[in-house]
Amino acid sequence: MASIDRILPEHGPLVPEGAAYFPVPNPGTTRNYAFVLVPGFTLLAFSSAVEPLRIANRIAGKPIYSWKLAGEGATTVACSNGASFQVDMGLDELDREDILLVCGGIDVQRATTKGIIAWLRREARRGVTLGGLCTASYALAKAGLLDGKRATIHWENQDGFLEEFEDVKLTKSVFVIDGNRMSTAGGTASIDLMLKIIADDHGEDLANTVADQLIYSSIRTDQDTQRLSIPTRIGVRHPKLSQVIQMMETAIEEPISPADLAEDVGMSTRQLERLFRRYLNRSPKRYYMELRLQKARNLLMQTDMSVINVALACGFASPSHFSKCYRAHYNTTPYRERGTQGSARLSI
Repeated sequence: MASIDRILPEHGPLVPEGAAYFPVPNPGTTRNYAFVLVPGFTLLAFSSAVEPLRIANRIAGKPIYSWKLAGEGATTVACSNGASFQVDMGLDELDREDILLVCGGIDVQRATTKGIIAWLRREARRGVTLGGLCTASYALAKAGLLDGKRATIHWENQDGFLEEFEDVKLTKSVFVIDGNRMSTAGGTASIDLMLKIIADDHGEDLANTVADQLIYSSIRTDQDTQRLSIPTRIGVRHPKLSQVIQMMETAIEEPISPADLAEDVGMSTRQLERLFRRYLNRSPKRYYMELRLQKARNLLMQTDMSVINVALACGFASPSHFSKCYRAHYNTTPYRERGTQGSARLSI
């Protein structure tokens, strides 16, 4: 297994001033972070959070941020690509940090142990700012710390999350800050969150300079959504086609008939049929079915919902019809799909 040295301030994040030097007047006290690594965490989401802090220190010429790594009951934690990180301390050894960020990834359900949940609740009672990177929003939600709050998680995991945590105001944003709770959608969304924090702490000029160092030319805000636009995803710029697909994606549990879809965009059913076959090489009915089956597969893999309830959530009135359609598309049955996955898991 690969091993990566710790990335810590005391290892020398400051370098001699250069072209990137940006003086920070009256920086105040150093802001402290603790990154809590759980098994299978996503390296991209973690490094995208640490690097903006490191670069901010470098170009400020002083340690305006510090950080440490923590884990539950282990000296090293492996991320999803197999690389191992040495942690500095266990959860009980952490002091009261300014911000505690849990780094999630593959199989976060299993990594969200009773110990992690108890620790999160204890820190929340102390009023500590808590955040979840990547799928770690699940851990915060499982601890009941996102009830009534806005949050986000990777788009692939939203269906399962919504089914389990109805009291969370889930968004499709790249990151969310709601009071003393933070969450990101995973991947490079951590960069956007940290740039927002740096801008709030020391101004947009410093944040923009950090972004330049990262070769990050398009900073996203909490108003930006995770996924590419529908025209970009399907490779077609046709307003009515995009409108119909948007309607399909938002009406999975109660599918809309092709006739009603066509009427809503001012087309005949035959025109809609030709439009889909021309640009997507499939009928509207087939495209809609694929969307429903994709959601069904996500729910089977990410939740403990019964197969019958998954069928209902995806617009199938009959479990037998659901099973038949699922087998035709995925070459396996919903029951076998659930069996091969073992326990429900979120994975990115």
